[in-house]
Amino acid sequence: MTQKDQVNPSDVIASHQRSVPVDPFKIAKDLGIAVFFDYGMDKNIAGKIKRVKSKEIIDGFQIFINAKDAPSRQRFTLAHEIAHYVLHRDLIGDEVVDSALYRSPLGDQLETQANRLAAEILLPAQAVRAQVSVATSLGALAEYFKVSEAALRIRLQEIGL
Repeated sequence: MTQKDQVNPSDVIASHQRSVPVDPFKIAKDLGIAVFFDYGMDKNIAGKIKRVKSKEIIDGFQIFINAKDAPSRQRFTLAHEIAHYVLHRDLIGDEVVDSALYRSPLGDQLETQANRLAAEILLPAQAVRAQVSVATSLGALAEYFKVSEAALRIRLQEIGL
């Protein structure tokens, strides 16, 4: 099996944004990225992405998600790691780890880029705009998209709502 490098990641993401909530696990699968829940991960680590090379996987990637985090956090973490794959694939070595503060050896600028793309993946602007008018509360809107209220607030500001 080889990494699905021939697939355009932006096209894969867009195809999954046609319905909400967006499923980052399906995006990862369609990109050929294996996702694992790590029960031994430190509580201050949300997730990590690493490049793997083996006989079965040629220049592949694996994402590990903290199994102890809330589902909304796990979804955002996975979207964040997918964003690193999309934006910073050439910089990923054997392991890039993101702490609870979304900091890694890549630096603040790259982490900010990954956070922004993660929010764009899970909260497509058009879908958010459509739901804002019918949502009864911020909490209900966050639940609809299966994200945290904090992530939703930031995304609402980014798209001018």
